[in-house]
Amino acid sequence: MSFETNPSPVSSPSAAEHGALFDMQTNLRESDALLDGRTIVTRTAGRQHGPVKRMVSPSDLGAVLKPFVFLDYFDSSMDSDMRFSMHPHSGLATTTVLLEGEVEYEDTTGAAGIMPAGGVEWMNAGRGVWHDGRAKGDGPVRGYQLWVALPPELELGAPHSQYLSASEVPRSGPARVILGRYGNVESLVPAPSGINYLLVQLSAGEQWQYTPPAGHNVAWLAVQRGALRTAGEVIADELVVFDESEEALTFTADEATDFVLGSAVAHPHDLVLGYYSVHTSVEALRAGEASIREIGTQLRRRGRIG
Repeated sequence: MSFETNPSPVSSPSAAEHGALFDMQTNLRESDALLDGRTIVTRTAGRQHGPVKRMVSPSDLGAVLKPFVFLDYFDSSMDSDMRFSMHPHSGLATTTVLLEGEVEYEDTTGAAGIMPAGGVEWMNAGRGVWHDGRAKGDGPVRGYQLWVALPPELELGAPHSQYLSASEVPRSGPARVILGRYGNVESLVPAPSGINYLLVQLSAGEQWQYTPPAGHNVAWLAVQRGALRTAGEVIADELVVFDESEEALTFTADEATDFVLGSAVAHPHDLVLGYYSVHTSVEALRAGEASIREIGTQLRRRGRIG
């Protein structure tokens, strides 16, 4: 299942190009606000494409936040016919968190069905997979889709997908653990080690502290409903990136708020980008795209794609 719009095929940017991409592709605001020992180094409101708001792309903030290389927020209230046709991926894993509504999905691992509100999709594209998704019913549909860059030992592995109901996503206090481990609970998703991805829901006035695991010096969060306050700063309708540190973060909700938060050990590999693909080397990208073409040929023979 996927609600992302088409990211442009680009190669990994140089340091100079990377700086220019920040200016051209995202609406960024630098901040020196101190957050309980942590600093917000970048803020972005993202870019709207119909029902999809692009918060992170592999060619801009993804180069800073890797292994988190892509984040979309989708909301069917912006387009009642929210549907995206079959398309491919390789070298990455997609994670979809559905906040409201139902989504019909299908992928070339053989999985197909309906994901309910609160559900989670994990699709490890490995050497290549195709998938699609569409909003089901007349009610609102909203959620997040994240891409995680895979390490070399997984980027050309066999693709597989997993779909969890809301009851299968473990909780630690107000946090649902989508990927990784937090508190005394661990996600059922077989994500690479060193990655946490949480969906947190706070009531008005509620306070919550996140202490990253050892080695997690990459951290960010995105708020699309509600507002968070910390050290006098307000985070609302935006994504923020924190400085490299393992210090705890403390948040207080000004109103009922839901947000996603990611922390991780930094991905030490280059990002080599293609159409819908993220790999660690040119050779791996070529292999992944060759596999995608082969699957595409089979889909055309069956009349599944044009």
